[in-house]
Amino acid sequence: MAGRKPLPTAVKRIKGTLQKCRTNNHEPQPQGDLVEPPDYMSEGAKLAWRYAIGSAPEHLLRRLDMSVLEVWSCAADLYRKAQVGLNKTGLLMKSPNTGVPMQSPYLAIANKQAQIMTKAAVEMGFTPASRSRITLPEQAKGDLDPWADIAG
Repeated sequence: MAGRKPLPTAVKRIKGTLQKCRTNNHEPQPQGDLVEPPDYMSEGAKLAWRYAIGSAPEHLLRRLDMSVLEVWSCAADLYRKAQVGLNKTGLLMKSPNTGVPMQSPYLAIANKQAQIMTKAAVEMGFTPASRSRITLPEQAKGDLDPWADIAG
């Protein structure tokens, strides 16, 4: 399908651009916040998960978003491991058979994980560009009557 990706209804509501005539009345409403990472994830991925949950706005990440956050967390862990490997070997290393300089295999791993992380981060609103498209609502100022100023 060509054109821009449609914005989620929640984002349109936050931005104040929601129009009832263009609203999907059957859009799923995910329930429950994400809290703890799955047990099967590595410790590094669990750290990335907890970092994301702690840094994201409250109630942004829901249980339905688990797979995207899981991909981001695992990619972040593998990216960090590849960076450690790059620090040990450098960008170039000698081929084991011929001794000819070759690119470190850690570089390809780091680059691929960075791509995966970026795609998942955009989906979750983790990048500066994706955050700039969202504005959070101002704190409610109590139960004030919106017509009080003009009622006289």
